[in-house]
Amino acid sequence: METTTQTPVSMPRIGDKAPAFKAKTTQGDMDFPKQYEGQWVILFSHPADFTPVCTSEFLTFAVLEQQFAEANCKLVGLSIDGLYSHIAWLRTIQEKISYKGHKNVEVKFPLIDDISMNVAKLYGMIHPGEAATQAVRAVFFIDPKGIIRAIIYYPQSLGRNFDEIYRALIAMQTADEFGIATPADWRPGDDVIVSPAASCSSAKNRMDGKEDMVCQDWFFCQRKLDKEKVLKAVLKK
Repeated sequence: METTTQTPVSMPRIGDKAPAFKAKTTQGDMDFPKQYEGQWVILFSHPADFTPVCTSEFLTFAVLEQQFAEANCKLVGLSIDGLYSHIAWLRTIQEKISYKGHKNVEVKFPLIDDISMNVAKLYGMIHPGEAATQAVRAVFFIDPKGIIRAIIYYPQSLGRNFDEIYRALIAMQTADEFGIATPADWRPGDDVIVSPAASCSSAKNRMDGKEDMVCQDWFFCQRKLDKEKVLKAVLKK
């Protein structure tokens, strides 16, 4: 019986320092993540230029770029294609493609030339079981200190949910700003999660209603956090 072995795919993990690299992009030379210090960055990969799902994604990201910028977040794209392919593809998107009512859209954020696959391998974007010479749809959320805070992977056939990407960004920023956690499907204005009590006395006080929160049990407590307060804290004016 013939057996095959697969080489393990290495990848940075949540909580790791974002691996550093220098690269050519459609917006000039890049020193990553150093040049983004003090800002959030979403580094995302796509399988290939001139492919339909990727085209819909890039057009969507370009439309939403200002919305992410207002949340102090820059966008950086990557595929295993050369710089000239990138330039030609982005021109085609602007000149010929419309999607969900958006057309004549210019992609202004940088797209990394990674024909060598060096950056894709550095970030574990090559999954041989999916494709040996193309990146999967990876999304890395990197905070202002250069730490990877979240990672999302999609197969090549599945376009990303950009509403969820933005929601996750705002949720992490809110957690940092207010020292809380966010429950399932949270959006600004919804109740937030308070960390579980760290002592028996604290647990009792919570259940006795002596703290500013609503508890269903000692470990499951929520409190109000006003939408305007959240947006004022995380969005740039």
